[in-house]
Amino acid sequence: MVIDLNCDMGEGFGAYTIGDDPQMLTIVSSANIACGFHAGDPRVMHQTLKMAEANGVQSGAHPGFLDLFGFGRRQIRGDSLEEIEWQIIYQIGALQGLAKSLGVKVRHVKTHGSLGNMAAEDSELAMAVARAILAVDPELIFVVMPGLETERAGERLGLPLAREIYADRAYADTGNLLPRKVEGAVIHDAVVARERVLEMVREGAIVTASGARLPARIDSICVHGDTPGAVAMAREIRHGLEGLGIAIRPMSEVIASR
Repeated sequence: MVIDLNCDMGEGFGAYTIGDDPQMLTIVSSANIACGFHAGDPRVMHQTLKMAEANGVQSGAHPGFLDLFGFGRRQIRGDSLEEIEWQIIYQIGALQGLAKSLGVKVRHVKTHGSLGNMAAEDSELAMAVARAILAVDPELIFVVMPGLETERAGERLGLPLAREIYADRAYADTGNLLPRKVEGAVIHDAVVARERVLEMVREGAIVTASGARLPARIDSICVHGDTPGAVAMAREIRHGLEGLGIAIRPMSEVIASR
């Protein structure tokens, strides 16, 4: 069995650094790189792409709402679906341009923060995201939440999909993430996160905060790079998966093997 271990990264901006990307890139197999809207800038994006390539880590775009102040975690509702499509196309294109200058290929797209959470539950927003990806490159892998609207939109448009679970977030019974303001929504204990991931992978199901099991195909596991202790958590999860005989491979290799 093979599985991808991914991380949201490149989320610094200007003089500000968020997360330990150099260390994380020695552990994960895919990197979701911020594209300048919720975090990141040309220098950070370029450096992250370069470090990912040096570590044999697959690079992908991590577009979000235009919300630097809120780190993309505020719900932005004033933009039309068409404007959101353009914003996603813009962000993917920005990362692709920098990647091309380094001889690197952008292989996947994963929405960030509130954009991703909202699209998981809103069929029209999910389709807008999927249309944007399709317009840029139909071979880009769309990273989706199993059983939710993003998965359905990607299937409808024929995009290659990677179904993802989160190591450091708790789930509601809907299959979406619990809001961060809910107690216990963010998991900080690396051992607890590891055991949750191993349970979900063994059972082929998302385990919710109430203990419900939601059957799901699992291609990739995410650790948020900005979470305190993220590097230790990613390392613990990788060791746990490898202890079960599961190989860690970049997202595109996992999808090709399915």
